Amino acid sequence: MLALIGLKNGSKFLHIICFEPFERDLYEIIRVEMMLTVFGSTALDTIRTPTKVLKDVLGGAATFAGISASFFVNTGLIAVIGKDFPKKYHKILASRLNLDGLSVKNGKTFRYDGKYDETLSTRTTLRTELNVLENFHPVVPEQYKKSQFVYLANNDPDQNIALIKEFDRVKFSMCDTIEFWISTKKASVVKMFKQVDAVVINDEEAKLLTKESNLIKCAKKIMDWGTEYVIIKKGQHGSILFFEDVIFPSVGLPIENVVDPTGAGDSFAGAMIGYLTSKKKMDLSTIKKSAICGNVMGSFAVQKYGLGGLLELTKADITKRVKQYEKMVSF
Repeated sequence: MLALIGLKNGSKFLHIICFEPFERDLYEIIRVEMMLTVFGSTALDTIRTPTKVLKDVLGGAATFAGISASFFVNTGLIAVIGKDFPKKYHKILASRLNLDGLSVKNGKTFRYDGKYDETLSTRTTLRTELNVLENFHPVVPEQYKKSQFVYLANNDPDQNIALIKEFDRVKFSMCDTIEFWISTKKASVVKMFKQVDAVVINDEEAKLLTKESNLIKCAKKIMDWGTEYVIIKKGQHGSILFFEDVIFPSVGLPIENVVDPTGAGDSFAGAMIGYLTSKKKMDLSTIKKSAICGNVMGSFAVQKYGLGGLLELTKADITKRVKQYEKMVSF
C-alpha cells in the first residue's frame, strides 16, 4: 500500500494519495454479465495526425467508452447511425456491445473531422456534420431500463437529463461534457451534474466551466453543484479524483509511442464505469481503482490509430499493464 496522508487543512484532514493494491480478481479481468448502458455518439471520424490521415473510420464518444467498458461488463449502447454506416463497422459494434438501443435512421451518420498538431497535444476541429444526430430522440429499450449503472457521454445535456429518468433504479451514473455544451448550454450542464453521481471532465473544460484556474477549486465548485465525485482528466498526466475532502491523483502510464490520442478520454471513462459495474459497488476504494483502470485503458487507446488500440487488446494485455502500473507507483 502506498499512502501519503497529511496536509492538514484547518480542522479537516486532507487525503492526498492513497493507493491500495488491486484484489487478484482484477488481474483475471472477469467480464460480468450485468448490464451497463452507455449513451452517446457513434461516428465516422476523419483524423489527421502528423504521420497518418484516417478517413471515415469508426469513432464517437459512446463507441470508445462502450468498447472499453465491454472488457469488464456486458454493455448496451444507445446511439444513432445513418443508412450509410458501413456493415463492417456494425459488425465490430455487434461483436462487443448489445445494440438493441442502436437506431438506424434515413440520412448520413454523424461525422467529425479533426487535425492534431505536431505534438499530438492539441486537436483542431475542421468540420462537424451532425446529420442523423441532429434530430435524434433517444429511447431506452425495455431491457436496458433495469441497468443500475449508466454512462452519459458528451451529449446535449438536456438529452442526458431526460434520458436518465427513463431507467427504473440507477445505482450509479456518470457523465461527461465538452466545450461546445459548456459554451452554449452552461445552465443545462450544471443542471445535468445535479442528476448524476460522478462527473468526468478534462482539465481545460473544467476551468472553462467554473472560471477557476486551480483544479481543486474547479472540483469543489462542480461538487457544490450537486455531484458527489469529480474526475478531472489530464491527458498523458493521468487524472485526479475528488470526493468531499479526498484528493486522489493517479499518474498516467508513460507511453513511448503515442500515435493517435483520439478516444483516450472516452476509453478512460468507459473503463471506469465498466469496472464499477463489474464490482456492483461504489465505495471510495473501488472508485479509486476504477480510475486506475481508466488510465490503463486510455494508455492502450493512444498506441494505435482509431479504435485499433482497443480492438486488438486482450485481457492478458490489460492484466500485464495493471501489474506494470502497480510496480510503477510502489516504492
